[in-house]
Amino acid sequence: MISVKRNLAASIGFLFLCIMTACNQAPSSEQKAETAEASGSGSDQPVIIENMGRTITFEEAPKRAVALNQHATEIMLALGLEDSMAGTAFLDDEILPQYQEAYEKVPVLSDKYPSQEVFLGAEPDFAYAGWESAFSEKALGTVEQLEDAGVKSYLQQSSNMNGPSMDDVFEDILNIGRIFRVEDRAKELVESMKEDMNAVHEKVKDVKDPVKVFVYDSGEKEPFTAAQNFLNEMITLAGGSNIFDDIEKGWATASWEEVVNRNPEIIVIIDYGDTTADQKKEFLLNHPALTDVEAIKQKRFVVLPLSAGSEGIRGPYAIETLAKAFYPEKF
Repeated sequence: MISVKRNLAASIGFLFLCIMTACNQAPSSEQKAETAEASGSGSDQPVIIENMGRTITFEEAPKRAVALNQHATEIMLALGLEDSMAGTAFLDDEILPQYQEAYEKVPVLSDKYPSQEVFLGAEPDFAYAGWESAFSEKALGTVEQLEDAGVKSYLQQSSNMNGPSMDDVFEDILNIGRIFRVEDRAKELVESMKEDMNAVHEKVKDVKDPVKVFVYDSGEKEPFTAAQNFLNEMITLAGGSNIFDDIEKGWATASWEEVVNRNPEIIVIIDYGDTTADQKKEFLLNHPALTDVEAIKQKRFVVLPLSAGSEGIRGPYAIETLAKAFYPEKF
């Protein structure tokens, strides 16, 4: 009888030990959250996004996304979403070096916008575009047509409004984080960008007489320039004043006569396309109407790639590049 009691006690003790061991080995709620975050599926609850007047419900994180336009692609890569991408298209220049390895994992569907056939051939479940031109019948198709094909879409809001701020860019980044269930990564990215921008802005925020800036995108007969778009915000944060910030458009055509009248002290050349930045610079230096413009007389230019002037993760780089050119003595 004593032997039976001893065996029973030993069995109960062994069972208790097994239960305690299993409890100790079970992942904590924090570990589960970290695992879910790493896999991009942090929540099984639907995510509802308001985007350009549409209400979009995402029952789950997209698994085969296609990013269109460079700033959309770089936001995806910065959030570590390359494994959720079925393709990318339409770069303006080179991907940032820190994302090159991740970018090489993603199929390139086209140098420009892919045809509808090529796009749908990638079997996408999500399309993320920087510019609204992507969602047209001449490109991928309208958002309604994509929805009918089972493809949800998101258009970068900050790229398709007048006078966008960095806060508008941050909202886009946070929305993508919510859609892919990587909100913590999105918040960390936004905070890092804010820190980098503030570090530069602190050096120029007390400038009493902001340098006058003319943005030259293109055009020989008439200049195509930045008005109330993202670059206007970048110039302001860098301690400058855009000479055409009074035009109620994003990008606008001005006149050479008005450039002379407003007499910029420095010219920002947007670098993209077949005409090189050096060719644009030579054109401006040799333009007879601009001889007496201060920026031309002093040969003060700063080159900015188009990708840095778009509403993506390069805002801190754009501000630093501009501020160093505007006030080299402060750096």
